[in-house]
Amino acid sequence: MAALFFSIGFVTWLNGPLITFVQVAFNLSDVASFLVPVCFYLAYFFFPLPATLLSRRIGLRRGLIVALVIMAAGTALFGECVNARWYAGALSGLTVIGAGLSLLQITINPYVTLLGDHDRAAQRIAIMGVANKFAGILAPALFAVVVMPHVGEVAASIRDAAPGPDREAILLRFTHAVHAPYETMALLLIIFAVLVARSSLPEISLESAETASAATPPRRAHPLRLATGVLAMFLYVGVEVLAGDAIGLYGRSLGLSLDVTKYLTAMTLASMMAGYIAGMIVVPRFFTQERYLVLSCAVGIMICVLAMITSGSVPVLCVALLGFANAMIIPALFPVVLAEAGADGARATAWLIMAYSGGAVLPQLFVHLAPSLGTANAFMTLAIPSYLFIAAWMIVICGRTAGSPPKASIVTAGD
Repeated sequence: MAALFFSIGFVTWLNGPLITFVQVAFNLSDVASFLVPVCFYLAYFFFPLPATLLSRRIGLRRGLIVALVIMAAGTALFGECVNARWYAGALSGLTVIGAGLSLLQITINPYVTLLGDHDRAAQRIAIMGVANKFAGILAPALFAVVVMPHVGEVAASIRDAAPGPDREAILLRFTHAVHAPYETMALLLIIFAVLVARSSLPEISLESAETASAATPPRRAHPLRLATGVLAMFLYVGVEVLAGDAIGLYGRSLGLSLDVTKYLTAMTLASMMAGYIAGMIVVPRFFTQERYLVLSCAVGIMICVLAMITSGSVPVLCVALLGFANAMIIPALFPVVLAEAGADGARATAWLIMAYSGGAVLPQLFVHLAPSLGTANAFMTLAIPSYLFIAAWMIVICGRTAGSPPKASIVTAGD
């Protein structure tokens, strides 16, 4: 499972430097370049329900294999289309990758969530998060070094070159640099699919603790609490993507060069990994996962305020530090929403994965608001209310359940 989370992180967190790459390679505006996260994360909105049906039909192991093959196809398609300098085709490749990830996420998140006691679910997801975010640090750093080692010079050369063969030659060399890495990633994903096929993974089904007992009637989800929990997930993923993918634009708005901003996504992910490690130490030893989520939201708001009242490069460092605040929100939020779903766990999982489309919506709102509000104000206008809503939702839920949310359990196919 940790290896699969690594592959998810590696593919997902390339989006940050990809925004800079496509902006230079295709001479795009900020709005057009931010179609990268839009196409990637909108796949999470359209594909989870079909992915749920498919995973029920073919089972866990085959679902994982199919997901990895789909991701490999999308990765290969992206590399070929960028090499051909066809932006629409490249965006379709990202959508295919997102479709594969939807199927992968449908299985992995509930599997890890339900693979033990509810009170330690956040700790287990945090361990998976370390694998995910280690890949998130490695992927953008490798991309910056292998594909964009001199992106600032390339951008200047493109600006200075007159339209014609010389300018086209610069663009062709720059876009060709992405071809081999993405084709290699596609091959590795296929190899990974073969390895998963040869491994022994148990078949699981989502069941609530209530449905596992014949003596207790199944508890159904409260529609409003479940819907607002999914909204909280939507807002969280939007803020997480803002901190990881929009930090490059944030840094450029403060005068940082492309050769510096290409590494900023890796900084956010390094901060997030530190947050996961801290969470594994203190949850549940010193804090319940629910209380730690509220504390994380409070820290996120304080960092946002600090970014607004400081100057120089400090605001960029603050945005990177949001990774630390964000780290333990999803590990706590996912199991609590899933527990609230009760007997509707399978459907709730699909809705939670659909909520990942917040990663498409909030960055687009940000890039549209930035010209009128300013980059910093646009960022904080979206981030601070999101943290407030997530914290308020958890406080209300914990208040109604007296601090002990209903638990969910895992039932193997043999049971």
